[in-house]
Amino acid sequence: MNKTEMRDVILEAKKAKGMTWEEISEAAGLSPEYVVSACLGMNHLDKEYADPMVAALGLDDSVSVVLQEFPNKKWDQLVPTDPLIYRLYEIVGVYGETIKEIIHEKFGDGIMSAIDYSMDIDKEENPAGDRVVITLNGKFLKYKSW
Repeated sequence: MNKTEMRDVILEAKKAKGMTWEEISEAAGLSPEYVVSACLGMNHLDKEYADPMVAALGLDDSVSVVLQEFPNKKWDQLVPTDPLIYRLYEIVGVYGETIKEIIHEKFGDGIMSAIDYSMDIDKEENPAGDRVVITLNGKFLKYKSW
């Protein structure tokens, strides 16, 4: 089984069991954002998190083994075509330079880590239409001179 096959098996089991990502992540003991990323093949889970999650989905150990493998983080499209993913791409395209300028002004020359990092996705109810709240929280890594 490879990561793509693992993803399909997990999505089928999720649907068959009628489980939410929140329920699946509770079984793993990790955040929904990270668990979904691992289930979709873009991150891995250590055995201590993979085994209980796989058990909750009623899947066999072969799925846990693949979940524990380190991923090859790549995607096939340069510009995503899914409307929701494209909007995030558009936000970075329009506001990326702005984000970079403000980060450099506040922190100096460096980058935000995508390793020492967390993400939270929340729903904010609003009478004018519910809002999506995405929080990206990464350690600042200063470039060093040598």
